[in-house]
This record gives sequence, C-alpha cells and structure tokens, in this order.
Amino acid sequence: MQIIRTLVWVLILVVLLVFTAFNWRPVEVTIWTNTVLETKIPALAITAFLLGLVPMWLIHRGTKWRLERRIAALESAARVGSRSRAPTQPDALAPTRPTAEPADPFNPAPTAPSSSSSASATSPTTNPNP
Repeated sequence: MQIIRTLVWVLILVVLLVFTAFNWRPVEVTIWTNTVLETKIPALAITAFLLGLVPMWLIHRGTKWRLERRIAALESAARVGSRSRAPTQPDALAPTRPTAEPADPFNPAPTAPSSSSSASATSPTTNPNP
C-alpha cells in the first residue's frame, strides 16, 4: 500500500512540474477591490490545491486519531473484562466428562443381576434337584 501511495504522489509531482514548465506566465489576481496580487500561474494552482487538500487531510488525521483511541479503549476494556470473568466461570471452560457407555451401542454389556433376582434364583422352590 505504501508503494501505491508513493507512486500517486510522484505522479502528482510530475504532472505539477510539467504544468509549471508550460505555464510560467505572470497573472494578476484581484483579492479585494483595491488589492491586486501579481503571481505566476503555477503558484496560484499550487495554492488552490493546498487550500483544498490541507483541511481535508487534517480532518482525516483527526478522525483517524479519535477512532484509534476509541478502538484501543474498547480493546483494553475487553481484555480487562475477559480477565475478570475467567475465574468466576471455570466450569464453562472445563471439558465435560464422558458418561460410561458400552463399547458397542447395539450389543450392550450384560449388567450384574440385582439382589432380588439372585435371591429368587437360589430359592429351594425353583431348584429342580431334590
């Protein structure tokens, strides 16, 4: 981007030098009723160019400076806010533990029989051998 900006300024300077070389004639400029300024055409063109450029450049620099300060303030507030919130919510950042699931979801591992079913399995009434 810096190269493009430099090329534009060099191009403007070359155009200005060519303009100056071909238009080096004195002119009379009436500023007020009794005030007449005798100057060369290139000086008049450069003055008009600077009268248009400098105020807009100053407005641009002021706006850029103000916005950079505002962005820096917002970034520092975001950094302070993120530091103060980190200790209060450790669970939000901690990884969740996986639940115990069988290795094969279609063929789950057999579970241990409960105490009620094991008592009925060893009762004398269900035993076929006397």
